[in-house]
Amino acid sequence: MSKRSSELLALYQALIERMKAQFAEDNSLTAKHLYQEVTQGKDYLLLKSRADADELALVEQFLKRDIGSFLQQQNDASLSHSPTVIAVENTFWHWLNEITDRSQVEWHELTQDIEQQGYYQSGDIVSQGKLICVQCGHAMDIEFPGVIPDCPQCDGETFTREALAP
Repeated sequence: MSKRSSELLALYQALIERMKAQFAEDNSLTAKHLYQEVTQGKDYLLLKSRADADELALVEQFLKRDIGSFLQQQNDASLSHSPTVIAVENTFWHWLNEITDRSQVEWHELTQDIEQQGYYQSGDIVSQGKLICVQCGHAMDIEFPGVIPDCPQCDGETFTREALAP
């Protein structure tokens, strides 16, 4: 990489760091506002004075792309822990459970019951259904495939599955 390219890259990286700092100060900024804030800063003016028109146009395209990508990553991270998103995901899994071909599920469960000899242990992966704790009789509704937890009533580790209703 030439000295000029290295210099321009360093200035671009400074722009990106400036953008991240701006967002850290005010995370309600949109892509448009971030772009405006960054392009009014001293790092951008320095880059503008050293780059020709084609290089500056390329930098601006990259900057818009990288700001959009950064904001998308920030939104994805904050949304994944949102109670609303978690509720929507659970509802989605419940709907899938409702429309699943019951005969296919029952056949799969029968095969799984035979392999498990009718008993499941906490830590096993199981599909939807109702698990009954062998120790205390507590019933747990499993809405979507996942790992079986210990019984919330008695910390029991062994369960049987209640057959699905036709």
